Amino acid sequence: MKIKILLFLFVIQTLACNPVKKEYLIGIPESPAIIGLASPFQLGGDRSYFLQSEYFIPSMADSLIAPEGISILLKGDTVFLEGNIIDAISGMKAYKDGFSYFIPLLKSKKVNFHYTFKAAENEYQKVTIRGSFNAWNGESTPLKFNNGIWEVDLSLSPGEYEYLLVVDGKDLIDPNNGVKKDNGIGGFNSIINIKQEDPNKIPSLLTSNFSEDQISLVNSIPGAKIIGLWENFQIENSKIEVKGDIITVEIPEEAKQMNRSVLRIWAYTDEGLSNDIYIPLSKGKPIVAADQLQRMDKHAMMMYFLLIDRFSDGDSTNDFPVDDPSILAKANYYGGDLQGVIDNLNSGYFEDLGINTIWLSPITLNPEGAYGLYPTPYTKFSAYHGYWPIRSTVVDYRYGTMDLLKELIKLAHEKEMNVLIDYVANHVHQEHPIYIEHPDWVTDLYLPDGSLNTERWDDHRLTTWFDTFLPTLDLSRMEVVDPMTDSALFWLKEAGLDGFRHDATKHIPEIFWETLTHKIKTEIIIPEQRDIFQIGETYGSKGLINSYIGTGKLDAQFDFNVYDDAVVTFARKDLPFDRLEKGLKESFSIYGYHNLMGYISGNQDRSRFISFASGDIRFDENQKLAGWTRDITITDSSAFDRLDLLLAFINTIPGIPVIYYGDEIGSPGAGDPDNRRMMKFEGLNQRELNLRNHVSELFHFRKNNPSLIYGDTRFLYKSDDQWAFVRSWFGENALVIFNKSDKESSLKIDLPGEIKGNIEASINNNQSIKKEKQQITIDLAPLSFEIIIIKS
Repeated sequence: MKIKILLFLFVIQTLACNPVKKEYLIGIPESPAIIGLASPFQLGGDRSYFLQSEYFIPSMADSLIAPEGISILLKGDTVFLEGNIIDAISGMKAYKDGFSYFIPLLKSKKVNFHYTFKAAENEYQKVTIRGSFNAWNGESTPLKFNNGIWEVDLSLSPGEYEYLLVVDGKDLIDPNNGVKKDNGIGGFNSIINIKQEDPNKIPSLLTSNFSEDQISLVNSIPGAKIIGLWENFQIENSKIEVKGDIITVEIPEEAKQMNRSVLRIWAYTDEGLSNDIYIPLSKGKPIVAADQLQRMDKHAMMMYFLLIDRFSDGDSTNDFPVDDPSILAKANYYGGDLQGVIDNLNSGYFEDLGINTIWLSPITLNPEGAYGLYPTPYTKFSAYHGYWPIRSTVVDYRYGTMDLLKELIKLAHEKEMNVLIDYVANHVHQEHPIYIEHPDWVTDLYLPDGSLNTERWDDHRLTTWFDTFLPTLDLSRMEVVDPMTDSALFWLKEAGLDGFRHDATKHIPEIFWETLTHKIKTEIIIPEQRDIFQIGETYGSKGLINSYIGTGKLDAQFDFNVYDDAVVTFARKDLPFDRLEKGLKESFSIYGYHNLMGYISGNQDRSRFISFASGDIRFDENQKLAGWTRDITITDSSAFDRLDLLLAFINTIPGIPVIYYGDEIGSPGAGDPDNRRMMKFEGLNQRELNLRNHVSELFHFRKNNPSLIYGDTRFLYKSDDQWAFVRSWFGENALVIFNKSDKESSLKIDLPGEIKGNIEASINNNQSIKKEKQQITIDLAPLSFEIIIIKS
C-alpha cells in the first residue's frame, strides 16, 4: 500500500512539473464551405466588391462580419465593401453552418494623382494617356483641355508606372517629363513614380525551424503584429507567440490528419505589410524533402509546353497537310501528333529532362482549308496550331483519337506527370456549329463608327475578333457561357486531364471564369477528390493580369511582364539587373511572394530568346517578316550561355518554370511561324547537347531542393552585370548568383545572419566557392551562374 501511495504521489508531482500539453484544435467542418485557399482580397478604393459564389460552395455564407473601417452591402451574390481597413491587412469573418472562415483583406493604398500635359490651344484635338496603370488602353483615359493644360485624375497605388501620351492618334513620349525608361524593344516610355514605403520599415518574415507541434519564423521588425491562417481558419492569437524577432505558431491538431494543408502568415506595422509566408504541411509537418512532393503539388510543377504538330510525328498515317498551293510549308501541317508525345513519354525524354507537367497545344478539331493572309511572301495558313476550333469536344484526327489522348494521360500519370491542354473559349472558327446555329451569339465585327473590330486588343479587348473568320463569342451572356464551360468540363471528365492553359484570357469576361471554376469545384474537385490547375494568358498590365486570379477564378497567369524584363536583361549587354529585380519585386507585391505564376522561356507568339541573344533578330524590327525573308540561325554561340542564364532564372524564382519546346536545345526562330519549327531530337551539335544536359540538371536541382520551390526570397547583391538572391526554407538556403558580363567576375556576397551551416552542394561544382563566416566568395566565368545550397 505504501508503494502505491508513493507511486501516486510521484505521478502527481511529475504531471505538475511537466503538464500534458493540450492539443490545439481549431474545429473544422467535415466538408469545408471554401474549396481551396481563400485568396487575399485587394481593396480598390472607396468601394470594392466580390461574389460570394467565388468563395463559398455550394451556397452563400450565413453571415459576414467586416473589420473596422469597412461597411458591407449585400445585393444577391455580390458583396460590396465600402471604405478601407485601418491596418495593412485584416480580414472579413464569414460564418457558415456554425463555422467561422477568414477572408484576408488587403488595404487599398491608392492615391489621387493629378496628371497634366501642357500644350498650346488648338495644338491637339484629342489627347489620351495609356500605360501600365490602364492596361495600355488610351481610350479608357481621355484628358480634358483647360487653360493651356490637358489634365486627368488617376487613382494609383505606390509604384512606378510607364506611359505614353496618345495625341491625335499618335504615341508620344511626354515632352514635359524628363523621366523615361528604355522599353526594351528600341524605344522609351515616360515614367510616373508614386512614392513607395521604405522597405527597411516594413517587416520581413523568414521560415526558421519546426517541431512536432509548432513552426518558428524570424521577423525583421520585433513588435510587428501577426495574422496566421491554417487553411481558411484564423489561428488564435494565443497560439501565436512573439518573443523579440522570433515568432512561434502552433500547428492545429487537425493538420496532422490531413495529407495536405497550408499555413499562411503575415506580419504588419503602421508602415506596411510583410511578405507572405506559405507553408505546405504533410500530416502536420512542413514539406522539406523532395520525396514528400506529390504530382498535384502546384508550386512544385515544372512545365513543358509543346505544339503537337511541331513536336514529334509518331504516326505518319494521320499526316494530312492542307492541299492548297497558297499555303507555304511553314504555315502547313508538319505531322506531329499525340502518338509522338506518347513515344517520348515511353522513351523517358520528359523524365530525363526533369519536368513533371506537360502542356499540350489545343487538341480540338480544326478546319481543313486555307485562311488568313500574309503579304510578304504571299501565303495563307492552315490550322496546324489548333487555335481555330470547329468542334470543342472532338480530338483533331490529324493528332489522333480520344483513346490515344487517354492513353497519353494514363502513361503520364504513371510517371507522376500532369497533363494540361490549351483550351480555346474566346472564339471559334466560322465552321463551328455554335456559330452556324447561333450567329447572334458573337460580338459585332464592326464598331459603331464603321471600323473593323479585329485585333483591337486593348481598346475593345472584350469584343475584338482575332480575324474575320474567327467570330468572338459573346461570353457576357449565360446562354453562351454554359455550353462553352461544359465543353471545358468534358475534357476533365472524359479524358481525366489535370487542368488547362486558357487562351486569350483577358478577352473573356470574368463571368466565364467564375462559372467555369464553380463548375470545376462542384463537378470535379468535390465529387472526384482531385485537384485541377488553371493558368491563363493575358498580355497587359499586372493589375489586369491579377484581376483574373483568385479563389473563384484562375490559379495563375503567365507573368509576361517579368518575362519581357528577363529577355532584355539577359539578351542585351547594356541593360543592368535593376529592371529585372524591380519587376520581380512588383510581381511579388501583386501576385504574392509564393505565387503560381508561369515564368516562361518563350512561347508560340514570341521570337525565340536565343535569336535575340545572338543578335540575329532585333527587338525593333518586324520579326514575322524576318522569319519569312531571312534564314535565322545562331551566329553568336554565346547566345547559348545567355539562354542558360534565362533558364536558370525561371528555375530559381517563386512560381512555375515553363520551358517552350526546343528551348532546351537552343532552337532559333523569328516571329511565328518561324519560332514553331519541328522539334529536333537527333543530330544535335555539342552546344545543343550541353544546353539540354544543363537544363535537365536545372529541373532536377529544383526538384531536389525545396528551397527553390517554397523558399522565402531575399535580394542580396546587385551591380550592372552581377546579381544574387537567396531562397530560404527551414534551414536550407539556395544562393543564386548570376554573371551576365562577357568577362570573369570575382564576387563577395554577404549572407544574412540567419544563414548558418555549410555548403552542401552547387549545381556547377564551382571549385572557387568559399564560405567564411557570413560571406561567400566566388569566381564566376563569363555568362554563367551558380546555385549554392547551404544547410544548417
